[in-house]
Amino acid sequence: MIQRKNPPAKNLWSVPGGHVELGESWHAAVEREVREETSLEARCGKFLGWVEREASGSRYLIADFEIDADNIDEASPRDDASDLIFASHAELDQLELTPGLLDFLTRHNVLGS
Repeated sequence: MIQRKNPPAKNLWSVPGGHVELGESWHAAVEREVREETSLEARCGKFLGWVEREASGSRYLIADFEIDADNIDEASPRDDASDLIFASHAELDQLELTPGLLDFLTRHNVLGS
């Protein structure tokens, strides 16, 4: 989980992410955004689902994917992240998450049982 440094959702906790650049594949964008925000060398996995959100007069389509990363001990907040943690399901209840994130993670069985 990263704590967002910038709007939208500044100071809220979320999963790493951002914009897909012109000509970039979804998978390449996921791997780049994770690297830019966490220093992790991610491998983009299966598509989990998508949500639509509105913020500051703009609409966003957010697609979420599983990732794998081998260099977890090197994780650190960078770029658009002001903080970074690895949170258990129980710990998520203590964080101020972006709207709808916990519901999405639960609905798509990301958190397990």
